Amino acid sequence: MNRSIKKVAVLGSGVMGSAIACHFANIGCQVLLMDIAPKELTEEEKAKGLTLDNKLVKNRIVASSFDRSIKSSPGPIYSKRFVSRVSLGNFDDDLAKIKNYDWIIEVVVENLDIKKKVYEQVEKHRTPGTLVTSNTSGIPIHLMAEGRSEDFKKHFAGTHFFNPPRYLKLFEVIPTPHTDPEITKFLLHYGDLYLGKTSVLCKDTPAFIGNRVGVWSLLKVIDSMRKYELNVDEIDKLTGPVIGRPKSATFRTSDLVGLDTLVKVANNLYAGLPNDEGREMFKLPEAVAKLEKNNWLGDKTGQGFYKKSKDASGKTEILTLDLNTLEYKTKAKAKFATLETTKTIDNLKDRFKVLLAGKDKAGDFYRDSFFGLFQYASNRIPEISDELFRIDDAVCAGFGWELGPFETWDAVGVEKTVQAMEAAGVKPNQWVYDMLAGGNKTFYKVEGGERKYYDIPAKSYKSIPGREGFIILENLGDKTVWKNADSKITDIGDGVYNFSWSSKSYTLGSSVIEGMNKAIELSEKQARGLVVGHQGSDFSLGANLGLVFMYAIDQDYDEIDFMVRAFQNSVMRLRYSSVPVVVAPQGRTLGGGCEMTMHADVALAAAETYIGLVEVGVGLIPGGGGTKEFTKRVSDRMQEGDAELNALQNAFMNIATAKVALSAEDARDMGILRPQDRITINKDRQILDAKAAVIELADAGYTMPVQANNIKVQGRAGLALFAAGVNGMKMGRYISEHDMKIAMKIANVMCGGDLTSPQEVSEQYLLDLEREAFVSLCGEKKTLERIQSILTGGKPLRN
Repeated sequence: MNRSIKKVAVLGSGVMGSAIACHFANIGCQVLLMDIAPKELTEEEKAKGLTLDNKLVKNRIVASSFDRSIKSSPGPIYSKRFVSRVSLGNFDDDLAKIKNYDWIIEVVVENLDIKKKVYEQVEKHRTPGTLVTSNTSGIPIHLMAEGRSEDFKKHFAGTHFFNPPRYLKLFEVIPTPHTDPEITKFLLHYGDLYLGKTSVLCKDTPAFIGNRVGVWSLLKVIDSMRKYELNVDEIDKLTGPVIGRPKSATFRTSDLVGLDTLVKVANNLYAGLPNDEGREMFKLPEAVAKLEKNNWLGDKTGQGFYKKSKDASGKTEILTLDLNTLEYKTKAKAKFATLETTKTIDNLKDRFKVLLAGKDKAGDFYRDSFFGLFQYASNRIPEISDELFRIDDAVCAGFGWELGPFETWDAVGVEKTVQAMEAAGVKPNQWVYDMLAGGNKTFYKVEGGERKYYDIPAKSYKSIPGREGFIILENLGDKTVWKNADSKITDIGDGVYNFSWSSKSYTLGSSVIEGMNKAIELSEKQARGLVVGHQGSDFSLGANLGLVFMYAIDQDYDEIDFMVRAFQNSVMRLRYSSVPVVVAPQGRTLGGGCEMTMHADVALAAAETYIGLVEVGVGLIPGGGGTKEFTKRVSDRMQEGDAELNALQNAFMNIATAKVALSAEDARDMGILRPQDRITINKDRQILDAKAAVIELADAGYTMPVQANNIKVQGRAGLALFAAGVNGMKMGRYISEHDMKIAMKIANVMCGGDLTSPQEVSEQYLLDLEREAFVSLCGEKKTLERIQSILTGGKPLRN
């Protein structure tokens, strides 16, 4: 379908409306955000002599909502530059403007009568063919289109974002019987390619897919908790990262989202699903009902399942709610034998096999909750979806699960689990038995590097639609060119290699460095270029700090010097390879990960990349080329004549304050990403896009760059200016004496050392200064204290 979206009108500026407006601004759309005009003046407006007809008054509601959204944390917008893409208006004055907009998204209050009145007004002004969608999650989509014209119905559907829209990937598309199939196809494609979402086709059933299965699963966790007499702390330990769920697990997530949201969804589902065999699970436990009655809704009311308090010494502590007594108690340490046995199992699928086989209370809890989930999910086909992969996609993208119900079931073994479920009196749907009887033992399988799902009507495996061109590294095991314990090189086709690694926290230890050098070597011999990136949760948390600490404690500074030199050489090989190298960062990209990114021919960053040089936090300076590279970039800009006078100072502050970009666009504003670097909105497409960038560079006649020998540095004159500024911060008690020492080490590198006058130096000259500073700081007691604090408690120490 030849349709482009350049201008989007969002009707309703509440939490979701404003955040949706921001996300469309993130991707480059011009957005008109509207809400109702106030019916009464505030006391402040009266004092100013304003009237209800004044534009400031009429836009008060929308302006206030949008301002709260922009100031919220985590922020809904990639860069402050994008705020100007959103215009504000009100329904009285500005609704007629929607005739010039390509997509109208309704996000008003969840009331069918109100929504119908809004659509009646929309139809008076919209241009035929314009998309109209609703973000509702609690009202049947087809009911909202009743009474509208044929053209309106044809171009109308539900498009349900999860909150917050910038961060949660789920985008549910819910057509009505009247929706043009081409419109449905367009919305699914747009959500994936432009909004960076996991687009999921849903049927028009209560709560669609994500909330229907996700909320049932959450309430089943509470049910199993009561059955096995577990507490809140124990449940959050059992349902967090150990099973591939967010750190906030079950109850902390509820506090963050707001208990009222859970209550509302659960009550709506209980009322709207009289024939659901699992309906009783949506009937909220008495304890949850009491929490709502007490207005203990979580973070928004100051207390929920958890509560911040002060102990006798005035120190902040987190208290946990006892659901039996509704009293807050000191947070208890949760410990289970089953969890202890999985500490060394990094692969989540392998971990699940051990967790569900546990012989203690944790194992009982896992079996009860997951067997229930498997049964419920299998019974929802074909009610909420004809295809099982859509259920997995929805709960993973909407709730942050690494594995969906059917993926988890595959991990523990379908046939074996069905037998265990039968023994527990929890039988799955008949289609699961039919699948097994037909010799099909898994819900998913990989063929020819492509992941396929079991199609129930066809009783065979089919390709997942819309992902035919995706590169999923996990599926390309037979394309491995080389590997060691922590890294591997994969042939991703068309003469392009990929280098990926899987070390703990994706740290850059010796085996990863070995793999990176091997990847460059093999790519130069037998490939057109190299992609550096993987599909884990983060790109890299930097160097192996534990190893640095061990050598520093032993005062083995020669070994530290060797480590730093090896990493510097490897990063420089990325820059000065004879084939193009594209680095693809995503998630946390810190320290050495940032330095790798900065040395790519092209960096192709995921939009959600949190990148920075953070070494100051552990008492060090960037030693893998980061300090050198910032200095070089400032010098290049000065030679091009477009640098600001304080450019070097800005670069210095980025390093000295350990500033981390909060998005890829923010990284561009900081100078970490350059104009030629690219951003991909959908992380799932990143390796594919990076491969395309490698091919583009190769086809353009890539030539290996030459190391720079003309980096302009300021010498003593620059050092004097930095010393004055740093000393002023020390006198003002903004930084400690050790901070001052680290800052001057950074300044020494960026100014080229003790040079009598400004002059040009080489990259290697700055790398040597950088390495010398790094090694010398490893001999500082206060640096070792900072490293130890991070290694033992994960918290930065200011000393």
